[in-house]
Amino acid sequence: MRFVIVVGVMSFFADFTYEGSRSILGQYLGLLGAGTLTIAVISGLGELLGYGLRLLSGPGADRTGWYWPITIGGYVLQMSAVPLLALATSWQFAAVLVILERIGKAIRNPPRDAMLSHAAAGMGYGWAFGIHEALDQFGAMIGPLVIALALAVSAHDYRLAFAVLAVPAALMLALLVAARFLYPRPQDFESTNTATNGPGHPRMFRVYVVATALVAMGFADFPVMAFHFQQNGVPTVITPIFYASAMAVSGAGSLAFGRLFDRVGIGLLVPLTVIAAVYAPLAFLGGFWPSLIGSCLWGLGIGVHESIIPAAVGSMVPPARRASAYGILTGSYGIAWFAGSVAIGALIGVSFPAVVSFSVAIQLAAIPLLLVVRRERRPARAR
Repeated sequence: MRFVIVVGVMSFFADFTYEGSRSILGQYLGLLGAGTLTIAVISGLGELLGYGLRLLSGPGADRTGWYWPITIGGYVLQMSAVPLLALATSWQFAAVLVILERIGKAIRNPPRDAMLSHAAAGMGYGWAFGIHEALDQFGAMIGPLVIALALAVSAHDYRLAFAVLAVPAALMLALLVAARFLYPRPQDFESTNTATNGPGHPRMFRVYVVATALVAMGFADFPVMAFHFQQNGVPTVITPIFYASAMAVSGAGSLAFGRLFDRVGIGLLVPLTVIAAVYAPLAFLGGFWPSLIGSCLWGLGIGVHESIIPAAVGSMVPPARRASAYGILTGSYGIAWFAGSVAIGALIGVSFPAVVSFSVAIQLAAIPLLLVVRRERRPARAR
């Protein structure tokens, strides 16, 4: 539990830092001279690398056993890039820092999740990942609010706002060093034999990866939703409150459903997938209050994706292959999200009912695969 809390507080400060920066990044790039298309390309490329490179960092951590060094390297890169945005004098320099921040996240996530899974084995995967995600999302909620306050008191000085983020970044790195010395071998938390069970990953894991990729394809990026909200009459100053509300629901849902996952099992993902899919008609077809509720359901889905979905991997994959499994899972998830975002962006030009139909249908298509995984998990759990 102590290790999970320490890693969760690390994630609190990490999300405080980079989610705070992301809340004003589009405006900042615009002030530096970037156009709308340029901003979209920078954001899309950053996200693609931020997820796609996990396909390399996860297996690399398993092959070398350098879980802490790779995690530390990724965090140092990520936490350094954000405050340096205060020194950017051109959108090109800022774009490099944005992409480096995403690369840092790609490097550190799979080995960190693998280490977290070792501690989770003794207390419940859902509960451990739920606690971690709740702290993570609390930071994602606080960061943008602090940045909004910094802009308000500094007459919209964006450089000062980015400089403020050096404080949580430094606190995060200090905790990282402390965690490394306090818990040099998190794998010792788990008594399970680390020997692998034959070549490759289990079939149920491969089916699970496809199911989660389908769910990811149906989720719109929040900036797309925010743009629609403004077009639909929601005041600009209210949109960050919608996002903060989504993050609050995400954190609370991670705790509640993480605990429930340890009792119910992977079948819990079926009703949660249906509930989260309702975000689309509410956000894209409704007025002010339906849009707020849709944002909260979108946040609930994000919480499920970031806590329960990785929690299930711990019981599917042997410990010695977990970092590569997390790399495959989150890498495939991110690439699918990128593909879905492109499809949603194209469908917005057609009609919003088309966006809703695509989003709901692609998410519900994951349910049969989740049921297959649940059926295969039963004999595995019995063994």
